[in-house]
Amino acid sequence: MGLRRRMVLVAVTVAATPLVLGGCTTERRAAVRPAEQVVPSPELTLTPADLSRDVPLSAEVVPLVTGGKITAVRLVDDTGTLVRAEPREDGSAWVPTTPLRPQHTYTAAVTATGDSGRTTTRTTTFTTAAASTKPQVSSTLYFADKQTYGTAMPVTIGFDPPIARAARADVQRRLFVTTNPPQPGAWSWVDDGSQVYYRAPDFWRPGTTISVRAGLAGLPIGKNHIGDADRTATSRIGRQVALEVDNATKQMRVLRDGKLIRRIPVSLGKRSTPTSSGKMVIMEKHQNTTFDTRGEPNGGYVVNVKDAQRLTWGGEFIHGAPWSVSDQGRRNVSHGCTNISAANADWLMNVTQVGDLVTFTGTEVRLQPGNGWTAWNTSWGQFVKGSALPVPADLRLAPAPAPAPPARAVAGGVPTPGPSTSGG
Repeated sequence: MGLRRRMVLVAVTVAATPLVLGGCTTERRAAVRPAEQVVPSPELTLTPADLSRDVPLSAEVVPLVTGGKITAVRLVDDTGTLVRAEPREDGSAWVPTTPLRPQHTYTAAVTATGDSGRTTTRTTTFTTAAASTKPQVSSTLYFADKQTYGTAMPVTIGFDPPIARAARADVQRRLFVTTNPPQPGAWSWVDDGSQVYYRAPDFWRPGTTISVRAGLAGLPIGKNHIGDADRTATSRIGRQVALEVDNATKQMRVLRDGKLIRRIPVSLGKRSTPTSSGKMVIMEKHQNTTFDTRGEPNGGYVVNVKDAQRLTWGGEFIHGAPWSVSDQGRRNVSHGCTNISAANADWLMNVTQVGDLVTFTGTEVRLQPGNGWTAWNTSWGQFVKGSALPVPADLRLAPAPAPAPPARAVAGGVPTPGPSTSGG
């Protein structure tokens, strides 16, 4: 009985052995190499679309890429001549550095490269529209080339007729400012659309170079107008000078690099024609000019003045007034201007620059937005609300940086004259 049982156990063991071996064989056959993964090339589409016609002269090459980034853009005209274009800061478009010509054909070749190194190149050929017969919006860039400005100088552009609210974003997209060293800023519109300002949260640092382009030539503005011209300028920021005028004391404090260098007695606007309180910017400087107020309210006089510095479009100036020296520092007798002695006016002309800040306090009326370059007559938080395009969150909340060290003294520049020459 014991022998038979041992024989059965042996038989079961032997019979089970092939099953174990069979399992090992199955595992080895399953170890096959996976198929190679195919890496797709970037997907790329372009605007203007291929064979587009009647494209505005302000056209930009707009690439839309998926799975990669733009690595090359080449734009040529119908003679094969290369057209220079620069990318927007966010890379959303390539902007020709000069306006395109009417009724010409252009070809853009754009290459996108993926992370794997695979590339995709697309081309688009488009033809620009004929020169428009629509009325133009006249634009004035109050930032001249090769000048030296004060640290409060806003980049200001004026429009006639004013830009409607619905068209401001399109216009603002064509306004470009670069600073060296970098000092980011924002655009802000005057409520009626007649002016737009660009400034940083704090005053420009002395020595900064600012380059501006208002690329408005051929730009459709609303349904009924078109932009007039492409304007550019590059200028430099000079020393920091600020004037502070207090109606209570009838004194002007002149500060250079934050240090008081002179006090000047003043006579401001009398009660019927008061000087405005607020933060202004010197707009023009004239060694000799004529105030002609005939036909204006509270006007009717013509007077020649020396050493006049404009502060508002409405005709408020700082100027030499030898006829009111006995009143200066004591009472207000002017038609709204800041009267100072001839000697002080001559001295001040050699100290100030276009773009210097002038702050008035304690008068009977407030400075109205847009009456001059009023970009500083509001807080930064309020200023950025005037942008027609989103302002980055970190810039909206940017704190004012510490004052920069002073730069060496340089001469001032003069912008394009404004619409009014009155004063008093």
